[in-house]
Amino acid sequence: MPLQNRVQPDGTIIAHPARGSFMGNRGILHDDAQRLGRARWRHKAWVTCLLSFKDRHRQIMRPNNYTELFFWDEAVAFAAGHRPCGECRRADYNRFREAAGITTPIKQFDAALHADRAEPRTYRQRRHEAEIGDLPDGTFILNDEGQAALVLNDALRAYTPSGYAPPTPRPKSGTVTVLTPRLLIATLRDGYELNILAHD
Repeated sequence: MPLQNRVQPDGTIIAHPARGSFMGNRGILHDDAQRLGRARWRHKAWVTCLLSFKDRHRQIMRPNNYTELFFWDEAVAFAAGHRPCGECRRADYNRFREAAGITTPIKQFDAALHADRAEPRTYRQRRHEAEIGDLPDGTFILNDEGQAALVLNDALRAYTPSGYAPPTPRPKSGTVTVLTPRLLIATLRDGYELNILAHD
């Protein structure tokens, strides 16, 4: 039976058999029976990691260890509020810092990002409204059907836990609900390129 460790663009964490292309960490979220409670974070450093690094092996959701989370791709991780890990993804981390204009310790950025992505005491994702024509590729929005959808080139790609639906035309204008935090959208505008698993 799949564990509840697959993160969705809308901030929910579900049980799904496909683990995705990235792992993530935001602290210990599970109990000794590998069940998630109400908590959705234990610290403010939410990172996205490689699935394989230096031949390290982990028992998934081991008691008293951080909860291994998984994402379909990096665009989903961004929507959920995760940045690149500074250890296993050092080159991406450095690209991210440059695009984000980070010159201070990363803890300061993590605190600002946490305020941007999470509503206090509700365990819910913070969302905002924006003009769709102003959004960079890699942003997640809610489409007209209320589904999470990826903005990519001139199209929208509705998301499912198994990947993206075929592309539909991206509206040229209109206000939409945005899932990706503002700080991470800014890094996309300033040149950070995501690893996205979307194919026609």
